[in-house]
Amino acid sequence: MTSSRDDMTTTVAFAEVPTPVGPFVLAVTEDGLVASGWGVRDRMRDRLGLPEVHDPDRTGSVVEELSGYFTGASRRFETPIDWRLTSGVRREVLQALYEVPYGTAVTYGELAARSGTGVPARGIGSIMGSNPLPIVVPCHRVVAGNGLGGFSGGVGVETKRWLLTHEGYLQPTLLDL
Repeated sequence: MTSSRDDMTTTVAFAEVPTPVGPFVLAVTEDGLVASGWGVRDRMRDRLGLPEVHDPDRTGSVVEELSGYFTGASRRFETPIDWRLTSGVRREVLQALYEVPYGTAVTYGELAARSGTGVPARGIGSIMGSNPLPIVVPCHRVVAGNGLGGFSGGVGVETKRWLLTHEGYLQPTLLDL
């Protein structure tokens, strides 16, 4: 949900979490998690254009949830989402994606149908590639009908494979042992 308060008074606090798939940055406004991603703090700051504050109280619960996700202790994020970087059908698709449960996956076409937006599967792929909230809004859970499909986070498809294996959707390979 987007705040009705004037953006001039909105601030953003950042936190970086070490994860098995690389350092992960979280950006949190007064309304909730607004952006996340691998090592992109400066780009996030520029894109948001909000004054930065140091506020460990604001970022603490998100850091705790993300850490819990990577230890296997948490399977759903309860952190409020600040959807300000999305709008229209893009937001509708990402909100439908947010409901895809841990340990499962949907195809691009299935997500298109779930969203009810009329966006074709190829368009879903484009929306996944520009998801401002990877992991929390789990674009790694969207797969192609004939394989994993693409992934632009972390080191690409290998990060997607790791996340899906971590969640139990994919079986570990000998390389994972």
